[in-house]
Amino acid sequence: MILSIVAIVVGLILLVWSADRFVDGAVGVAQFFGMSTFLIGMLIVGFGTSAPEMVVSVLSALNNTPQLALGNAYGSNIANIALILGVTALIIPVVVKKEAMTRDIPILIAVTALTILLLKDGNVSLIDGAILLIVFAGITAFNIFTELHAKHKRKKDEPIEAPAEKVSIVKSLALLLVGLVLLIVSSRMLVWGAINVAQALGVSDLLIGLTIVAVGTSLPELASSIAAARKGENDLAVGNVIGSNLFNTLVVVGIAAVITPIKAMDADVLSRDLPIMSALTLLLALICFPFFKSKRAKAARKTNEQFGFGRIGGALFLSLYVAYLVLLGIQTV
Repeated sequence: MILSIVAIVVGLILLVWSADRFVDGAVGVAQFFGMSTFLIGMLIVGFGTSAPEMVVSVLSALNNTPQLALGNAYGSNIANIALILGVTALIIPVVVKKEAMTRDIPILIAVTALTILLLKDGNVSLIDGAILLIVFAGITAFNIFTELHAKHKRKKDEPIEAPAEKVSIVKSLALLLVGLVLLIVSSRMLVWGAINVAQALGVSDLLIGLTIVAVGTSLPELASSIAAARKGENDLAVGNVIGSNLFNTLVVVGIAAVITPIKAMDADVLSRDLPIMSALTLLLALICFPFFKSKRAKAARKTNEQFGFGRIGGALFLSLYVAYLVLLGIQTV
């Protein structure tokens, strides 16, 4: 019991510290290469914090249980939007730039629609998996090309200014790597300690699975998003969620299907998880429009055409996530 409590305390401290270092490293990389923090949030933060899901996907496919990859990916996507953005918005209003509203969120919606189309027959074949991976490669290339084009345009249009203080790429990459590794390790320590304490207190395995384990798998994304928002890097927080969801939907499921095609899919995935994930994705787009935004987002949009939502939107997302957990509990009993 004492060891478990120590694991919780140390894990929580490490989680907070590593999230700050991870965000600092990501911002440093963005500044060094002249990229937007949103793109870095998608490519590095979003994909990096999805590493645990990726490992689970590969191992489940190799163990001939690829169904786990679907539940892991879609459950993580639901938590990313409802839990992570919900909690983040309760701390600080989430601000989404115009580019994300007109390009990246529509891409996420289109990918979700493609997933529904591929899964409607109840199978994820090798060809389906290959399609998902190809689409992911295309989206990644498109985002990088678009960002490079925007960077070139900014250099051409903006007046020449005094050079900013040079960012150390070595230090930034080191912070990024160390932060990511410690994020994953500390989240596992925290979950392990919390499970042991809960079991010692007589909490049921079902409740532990629906709360500690469910939230624990999203701790890296949650910690990095909160740290990014707290530092004013809202682009990083939103990019983290969008990038992670794209990675989960396309790569986590795609690789699992390529290794071991998924046949006779669990009916709950089609009737519950996929519809809920799709509805939350659409809600994210709707809630970011001007008539849903917070006062802070309204003020920001006057100059930068930004969108977003505040505590009311955050409370809505968080309540929907709690409702999802309750639904899981009811259906599992």
